[in-house]
Amino acid sequence: MYVCNCNGLRQRDALTAIQAGANRPAEVFRHHRCQAQCAKCVCDLRKMIDQARNAMRYAAE
Repeated sequence: MYVCNCNGLRQRDALTAIQAGANRPAEVFRHHRCQAQCAKCVCDLRKMIDQARNAMRYAAE
């Protein structure tokens, strides 16, 4: 599933960046050497980052 149509980033691409330490959408783009174009994906990327943080938080308990 595509998260960012402008840059062709798929959900798995975003998750790879998040697992590598991206904490903001800009860092996801930087990880893939691109930048936000229309920014429609930014909200979805933030949700993915928050979900990953919560999953890590629960895993640590």
